Amino acid sequence: MTRSHDHGRTRHHRAIAAAKQPEPDSASPRHSAQKPQAGSRHRPSPDRKAIDSADASKPGRGSQAGDKLPLAPGLYIVATPIGHSRDITLRALEVLARADLVACEDTRRSQNLFAIHGIRNRLISYHEHNAARRRPALLERLAAGQAIALISDAGTPLISDPGYRLVSEAVAAGIAVYPIPGASSVLAALTVAALPTDRFLFLGFLPARAALRRRRLREIAALAATLVVLESPRRLAASLRDLAEVLGDRPAAIARELTKLHEQVRRDRLPALARAIQDEGPPLGEIVIVIGPPAAESPDRAEAGDQPGPSIDQMLRAALAVSGPAQAAARVAAATGKARRELYQRALSLRRARNHGDQDQSD
Repeated sequence: MTRSHDHGRTRHHRAIAAAKQPEPDSASPRHSAQKPQAGSRHRPSPDRKAIDSADASKPGRGSQAGDKLPLAPGLYIVATPIGHSRDITLRALEVLARADLVACEDTRRSQNLFAIHGIRNRLISYHEHNAARRRPALLERLAAGQAIALISDAGTPLISDPGYRLVSEAVAAGIAVYPIPGASSVLAALTVAALPTDRFLFLGFLPARAALRRRRLREIAALAATLVVLESPRRLAASLRDLAEVLGDRPAAIARELTKLHEQVRRDRLPALARAIQDEGPPLGEIVIVIGPPAAESPDRAEAGDQPGPSIDQMLRAALAVSGPAQAAARVAAATGKARRELYQRALSLRRARNHGDQDQSD
């Protein structure tokens, strides 16, 4: 009985296993290559040939594209993860799978994202170094009724990434542009900085040259809004020093590697953050700096008749936190145009007052 029962059960299991075997995938790619007709004189333009062959991946819209209606013609601005690969919307995945073409900054990075989510589609590079050459061919395809998705290496396109001119020229040509919102390092940092979010200004990357950087900061120093800045690790210390000197002793946060394994958010006053990074050296990863708005007008500024913004004393105190009186005076002079000698004398007075206060507290 036992052997007969086991034998019957074995045959039953074999039958179930055979029924579960997948059928061969006979679906052909939607965009199959077609040979030109004999005698045809049509030749694709160099830009079109580049899009169709040189930088594009293998044709195909993904395994499920054939089961869905095609996208409406137009340009789709698609946000992708800034770190964690699951930080992408269902709609974004659908658009990336169904578009006729996906323009991206780096095809290798985008292929990794596509592989994680099982997307098979055509990719072409579109970045600051080739945008002028690629743009006419992309606009030609859009005008012909194709659906093209634009993505960046991370986050939302056009936010310190290529795409502005493509969107502008597409709109001018009457082509529909669709936002597919999602991850953004700017908004992610703003939400965890513990600073006011009712009004904020995104400054992108500050100028690399110190003089231009300080000039840009002076232009917005009086703005009653939280500031958001992107910065590279190697320039972080210099930028924090200028931020402290020009904007004064404000609360701030440094957000690093958001949504990644080594995510870190440091919150402190600008001078303290500047001093810490200067002592520790440049950190690793992608960095967003969030700076709180200026405090209410102080008595020393009102008496001096200065315009709203950080007072001279605030700027000197911030500079003294990371340098001596002479260097602090020089930096504030460069930022404000005031006489260095007067600033130096004031810096000495502020340092003496600070040292005296520290001594009183220790007693």
